[in-house]
Amino acid sequence: MTRLHFVRHGQSVANAGGVTMEHAEIPLSPLGERQASRLARILQISPSRVLTSKFLRARETAVPFCEKAGCEAEIHPLLHEFETLDPDTIRGMTGEQRRPIADAYWQRGDLYERAGPRAETFDEFDDRVTNFMGSMESLPDGCVVFGHGMWIGLMLWKLAGFGVVDSRDMKAFRRFQLGLPMPNCAVYNLESVGAHRWLWQFDDQIARELREAEAHAAARVVRGAP
Repeated sequence: MTRLHFVRHGQSVANAGGVTMEHAEIPLSPLGERQASRLARILQISPSRVLTSKFLRARETAVPFCEKAGCEAEIHPLLHEFETLDPDTIRGMTGEQRRPIADAYWQRGDLYERAGPRAETFDEFDDRVTNFMGSMESLPDGCVVFGHGMWIGLMLWKLAGFGVVDSRDMKAFRRFQLGLPMPNCAVYNLESVGAHRWLWQFDDQIARELREAEAHAAARVVRGAP
């Protein structure tokens, strides 16, 4: 039996509504840094291997956990988030300004649309996730993977038996993905149950502990406690 653990990165500057940056260079926000540190304390796993997306926010999230575990994360070329929009097209925009452009993209639901020369098509994104999934059975038990919400969402969609072959599927996936519990530092645990078959479960206990820690920290700030 093989168990894998997929972790979404902590809050990034983009998640907090900051202006657009290069996809790969978006860092964690101060809150995201605190979330990554708390997660490292909460996540009671002795990793056999740690993989991470090449994007900075995922690598930064992995750092406290790797320091605690005494290991180094390996950058994997297939784990980065879907590059939906060309960063040059939305450069300098806030999250509120970007939202209608992204919404229009998903409403069109074109698997082969490239929203700018430096964007990725959904079909290319789907191929990346599919290729990684093809290698999961070779990963060791206890492998921890630091990545991104939409990437994890597409993996879970495919593990549930769904595909994306036309516009209707793409729009259905988007509804599925937006409905998943995927807070920053979310953890999804996978367990192999046969050839190319995996059970998956959201780790609600970790999510609750992170929420409680954030609420406690916020209360301390309001009280003026050190």
